[in-house]
Amino acid sequence: MSVDLHHTVSGPPQAPPVLLGGSLGTTAQMWEPQVEALSTVFRVICFDHRGHGGSSVPPGPYDMADLGGDVLRLMDRLGIGRAHYAGLSLGGMVGQWLAVHAPERIDHLALLATSPHMGPAQAWRDRASLSREKGTGALADTVVDRWFTKPFTESHPDEVTSLRNQIAGTDPEGYAACCEAISTWDIREELSRIQANTLIIGGADDPATPVEGNAALMAELIPQSRLAVLDQAAHLLSWQQAAKVNALLTQHFSSAHSHEAGMRVRRAVLGDAHVDRAQARTTAFTEPFQDLITRYAWGEIWTRPGLGRRTRSCMVLTALVAQGHWNEVPMHVRAALRNGLSPDEIGEVFLQSAVYCGVPAANKAFALAQEVFDEE
Repeated sequence: MSVDLHHTVSGPPQAPPVLLGGSLGTTAQMWEPQVEALSTVFRVICFDHRGHGGSSVPPGPYDMADLGGDVLRLMDRLGIGRAHYAGLSLGGMVGQWLAVHAPERIDHLALLATSPHMGPAQAWRDRASLSREKGTGALADTVVDRWFTKPFTESHPDEVTSLRNQIAGTDPEGYAACCEAISTWDIREELSRIQANTLIIGGADDPATPVEGNAALMAELIPQSRLAVLDQAAHLLSWQQAAKVNALLTQHFSSAHSHEAGMRVRRAVLGDAHVDRAQARTTAFTEPFQDLITRYAWGEIWTRPGLGRRTRSCMVLTALVAQGHWNEVPMHVRAALRNGLSPDEIGEVFLQSAVYCGVPAANKAFALAQEVFDEE
């Protein structure tokens, strides 16, 4: 039985699409920290697996082909021929299935806290039985204990409770049927067929899918792969170490089209008119340099999620004053205004620069900024 997956879409409509598939017992809300970071550069589609959240609950058992087929149908409905994909735990198993059985649909792949084989099968069948007999609430505490390290649980009780409630709120039949899909899951002998450039992220403290035998094994068997192991991270590492995961995913997916992503951010920060003028002046001699700054400065640095654009503008203005790059100051004053800084805040940046970069340099910057404000 086919299922139309419940999903959310964020980010620029024309940006490269990224699909996010979550863990057993979660909804698309588990990706909240990633959506905020990734949707500045990508079109982010979060979905609920069948039997979860807002998706329908056909009777089980399911298998991974059912769950993977649901994702392909979602892509078809959204008019997406090829996409990046990131999946955690069950979502990562679906990602492996897609990369093996529908390689033409998957661009870059990210596998988080997941496994190519989750035996023993009987343990998953027992969990399915418990879900059907007593409901997912009977499983929630045990499961969430494996999602986070003890210090995180103690310091973030409200977040842990909210995520625990996602487990308890999952339909018992949907949860059980997905357990049955996991019970038959074994793709180890097919991992070498994955063609996608693959990022594998494991948690050093993950008791559910320990790095050794899971992430390390996938990194060994998937041809174009690299492994990142995060300290102080258990199973739901996308939440516990969100900043690190966001940076890794952004870098990984942006590498597929850094020029395209860079041009999109460059236009957003500098404005279409400025970029159009720069492109019109581009010659065969200057084209490699224009490509460099678009790919590297805008596509790899300005797209990173660690700092907001307001902060980056403050840093750029300070650096320009310190180095005396006066030709660049008006352009980046306009960019700072576009990034949400007020003239008064730009003035504060230059006042701070006067102390550390010199009063004459700050005086020059104030004069150039005033000319921009007068023009605006």
